[in-house]
Amino acid sequence: MNKANNNGHMTRKDLDDGRHVHGTIKWFDPSKGYGFVVADEGGQDILLHANVLRNFGQSSVADGVEIEVLVQDTQRGSQAVEVLSLAPPAVAEPVALADIEGYEEKDLLQLELEPARVKWFDKAKGFGFANIFGNDEDVFVHIEVLRRSGLADLQPGEAICLRVLDGKRGRMAAMVHSWETAVPV
Repeated sequence: MNKANNNGHMTRKDLDDGRHVHGTIKWFDPSKGYGFVVADEGGQDILLHANVLRNFGQSSVADGVEIEVLVQDTQRGSQAVEVLSLAPPAVAEPVALADIEGYEEKDLLQLELEPARVKWFDKAKGFGFANIFGNDEDVFVHIEVLRRSGLADLQPGEAICLRVLDGKRGRMAAMVHSWETAVPV
């Protein structure tokens, strides 16, 4: 049974009573505002609401991302109430982008983590642009880099952190991190 205080909000004690579940994102649609998690131990799919994901600092998450959540069982099924961690999916083949080929993940992780804001991103076109804070120069963001980083979409104005390379046609994101997971609190 889903517990809530008098205001209808979950309390810290309620969250502490939740089941700790490891699983994988089955699918998540930011426009619908929800998606589902498949638990490693099996069982019914677990609802992941956009607000729970936003509380973790992300507006989207890619299919196949490993996730750790606290789950409450409600009358309508299992529901994630807190995201504890996310890990990008294992990449079977490297991103097929010429500017990134030849770099290993450990090399990309050595690049400076730069705070940025999304200018625009079109999932259907497969790319968009962001600006590093204090710099008007556009940084190209490719959908494959976004997926490899464990994200599915970006919203205009969203704060993110980038690891940037100087590519053949200008600066491009080599890795994308959500703001809250990249910046220590």
